[in-house]
Amino acid sequence: METLSKPQRVRMVASTVCKIPLLLLLLYFFVCSLDILSSAFQLAGGRVAGDIFQKNAILSNPVAGLVVGILVTVLVQSSSTSTSIIVSLVSSGLLDVRSAIPIIMGSNIGTSVTNTIVALMQAGEREEFERAFAGATVHDCFNWLSVLVLLPLEAVSGLLRRLSQAVVDTLQLSSGDEAPELLKVITEPLTKMIIQLDHSVITAIATGDQSMRNKSLVKKWCQTTTLKDNDTSWGTHNLSEQTQKCRHLFVDCSLSDLAIGLILLACSLLVLCSCLIILVKLLNSLLKGQVANAINNVVNTDFPYPFTWLAGYLAILVGAGMTFLVQSSSVFTSAITPLIGIGVISIERAYPLTLGSNLGTTTTATLAALASPGDKLAAATQVALCHFFFNLLGILLWYPIPATRLPIRMACALGNRTARYRWFAVLYLLLCFLLLPSLIFGLSMAGWKVMTGIGVPVITVIISVATVNILQVKRPDCLPLKLQNWDFLPGWMTSLQPLDDVITRVTLWSRLVLQER
Repeated sequence: METLSKPQRVRMVASTVCKIPLLLLLLYFFVCSLDILSSAFQLAGGRVAGDIFQKNAILSNPVAGLVVGILVTVLVQSSSTSTSIIVSLVSSGLLDVRSAIPIIMGSNIGTSVTNTIVALMQAGEREEFERAFAGATVHDCFNWLSVLVLLPLEAVSGLLRRLSQAVVDTLQLSSGDEAPELLKVITEPLTKMIIQLDHSVITAIATGDQSMRNKSLVKKWCQTTTLKDNDTSWGTHNLSEQTQKCRHLFVDCSLSDLAIGLILLACSLLVLCSCLIILVKLLNSLLKGQVANAINNVVNTDFPYPFTWLAGYLAILVGAGMTFLVQSSSVFTSAITPLIGIGVISIERAYPLTLGSNLGTTTTATLAALASPGDKLAAATQVALCHFFFNLLGILLWYPIPATRLPIRMACALGNRTARYRWFAVLYLLLCFLLLPSLIFGLSMAGWKVMTGIGVPVITVIISVATVNILQVKRPDCLPLKLQNWDFLPGWMTSLQPLDDVITRVTLWSRLVLQER
């Protein structure tokens, strides 16, 4: 800056000032596209989600309930929607709290798919992609590890159910105002012009209301106006209700819900990708040099000794507060993913921010539950509290002691692997959020004997391989000579390189075929 002439400095300052409003505008469209993306998934898969929830015999199996929570939340792209369906089922008596808890755990896992998809948009730069993917998957790793510990514990002891019941019994609950929707005040003017959904249709299908099965999720009539005519001579009030037709692009559309959902899905992904690419470029141009160093020092710095540990807990509070303000953990974690990618936020700082985001979204759900009618208040509040205690216990398991912060190490390993083999990111998404849950669901439906017969040997092999890997690094002398490395195994069992070679050859062959045509 000091070496530039005065006109050049003026142009640089003017350019920076102009970039800030553009940055805010892109962020606005980015958040709106996430909202439309959620609506698109609900249109495409909401009816299927409702049908899945209707099969209550399946949901009594905790493993099946967990998988249903994952799949339904991935389908509707909103843990709030899946949680609201669970609350409706519990309050109507169609599902008990014991069966609802595994589904809540599954919805916690399913909601983390959004920021993982956002991380894929930074695949162009290898180092950025490594950091962004690690920052996104730290959320996945935390949720999976928490489920692996707390689901068996809940099945054996009913810990979350008892804790939430004790709190509900202690509190003098009364219906309150609706939870504040601070972000929607800003985004709804745009998103409501594009699409509006009737969320009660999914809930009605889940609760077995056959009259709603053929009803479209696209809202046609959405505003009720109460008109008051005062008659001062008689002291009476005449009330009348007037329903107005919604004003959005698809209100008079004859297309099916699936077709509308696919159109919105394609458009929202296009806007999401475009906004994210331009956002990253703008952030890179703004946050460089001394500015980047200053922000990096503020965000990633620790307090002086002996209060070093306080910085992480402050980040948890910031994550919880910001998520409470925007009312969506997906929006918050997706917004910080590009910042992790360009190196402004470190993975060590992103981890407590993500944990705080998990807590923040449950606080919003609790406030929403407190706004329920009196007959549904206790059940709704207990389900919301189960969600809160699940995340709180997860934080107590995987954060206070540095040695237990396994999600950071796991996410960094995934980031390293994805940076080397970029196709691994897509494989990871398919495996973690679709194929693996579907396989577990199928095994759980086959019965406990089949699941135990297949699951126990697989888990035993995984634990054994993990133990040998640790010993190979820490204490190789404790192992037999043959097990001190994996050289005796075929290459495809120890490395992704053979598969990468196959994918590269297929990709090149496909390009040649397309060029010839």
